Amino acid sequence: MPSVADRIRETPPEQRQAEIVEVLVDAFDELMRADAGAFRRKFRKMAAAPFAFYRGSACLFYADMAAEHDRWADDRTSRVWIEGDLHAENFGTYMDAAGALVFDINDFDEAYLGSFTWDLKRLAASVALMAWGKAISDVDIEQLIATYLRSYVRQVREFAERPGDEMFKLQLDTTEGLLHDVLLQARLSTRVGLLDQVTVVEDYDRRFRLGPGVRELDPAERTAVERAYESYLDTIPAGKRFGSATYRVKDVVGRKGFGIGSAGLPAYNILVEGPTQALDNDVVLSMKQGNVPAPSRIVNEERIHEYFRHEGHRTAVSQRALQAHADPWLGYTELDGTGFVVAELSPYVTDLDWSELTEPEDMAPVLDYLGRATAKMHCVADSDSEQTLVQFQCEEAIAAAIGTEEDAFVKELTEFGTAYAELTRDDHRLFVDAFRNGQIPGV
Repeated sequence: MPSVADRIRETPPEQRQAEIVEVLVDAFDELMRADAGAFRRKFRKMAAAPFAFYRGSACLFYADMAAEHDRWADDRTSRVWIEGDLHAENFGTYMDAAGALVFDINDFDEAYLGSFTWDLKRLAASVALMAWGKAISDVDIEQLIATYLRSYVRQVREFAERPGDEMFKLQLDTTEGLLHDVLLQARLSTRVGLLDQVTVVEDYDRRFRLGPGVRELDPAERTAVERAYESYLDTIPAGKRFGSATYRVKDVVGRKGFGIGSAGLPAYNILVEGPTQALDNDVVLSMKQGNVPAPSRIVNEERIHEYFRHEGHRTAVSQRALQAHADPWLGYTELDGTGFVVAELSPYVTDLDWSELTEPEDMAPVLDYLGRATAKMHCVADSDSEQTLVQFQCEEAIAAAIGTEEDAFVKELTEFGTAYAELTRDDHRLFVDAFRNGQIPGV
């Protein structure tokens, strides 16, 4: 059966260009109408390179997946928790609820339920795009994708044979090389350093520093945000609550200027009292409007849709499911009937930087770790976690679906990754031409 990439390549360019525009407008129309400028900036960033276009067009990927045959997806493996926008740059460090610096997947805006292969295919294509941009050969690209996939399969099988996925962490004492260095660099960060960047001290207390991307609120909007914040406090699990001195609001500002994936989404920063009255442990929270996750556009199941109160709730529940020890500040709220996700703006969050990784032998060990991290994410969000949508052991289901066909599994997904990356390079050119010639309405 021909792959989705093969079928699309047989489509006339004008028709494919129209499909790209239609999918983008369908996904972002409301947000584009609310903030056209933000989407012009988003689309100009996407125009810079095929990988940037790929990062900003998860909706197009899932529109294509709706027509893709997936022989590895059965009744169980077709509906596991997935990150939803898994690409090579959505990994990094964070401080978990247990106080450990961890390297893991760090973006859950698109998280939903779907086929486990969607995450793997999206990551595989991103590796092919990134490696192509470094002028790496096709043979080496295939080997890099296979390294990631075999690491994933190996870790899933290990979880199936020896339960305990919730205890698995890529941290300082379990990593080597670049990932270990990334964790060491994150360790040098401090909350005081972050606070000094975004706040000033006046009259013996902190307030937000005003500048680009920061918006002062009028009294009515500030009151509404503070009420939403009070509601958010009730969504923090009892076991993760701090003492009574914590959580007092010190200042609130509006924010804009987020990355490619969050363009146009209203957001606020809230400065609150930390565990003590000392000014060096105040906490900055991000309160960002939740977006409609791209996978939900092709997963039309009422039981899943009705499980979430709104997109803020969905984002928080997804992150708690996919991270065994999520941010203790993680929660959700509503503002004017719209869902927002709330989390700490942490000084310990550092994204994986691929810019200095230019040779296949340098990239392969990192991709081995990414495979393990992806396996942990899929396997931890199952019947052992607090969510109730997935009521089976994911590691057992995925291991059974692959069975003895690991070689065929790796070959099929590797071929998909390289073919879809080639398609994305063509799509990028079609997108740029449509955008610069005014064919995308609303921007």
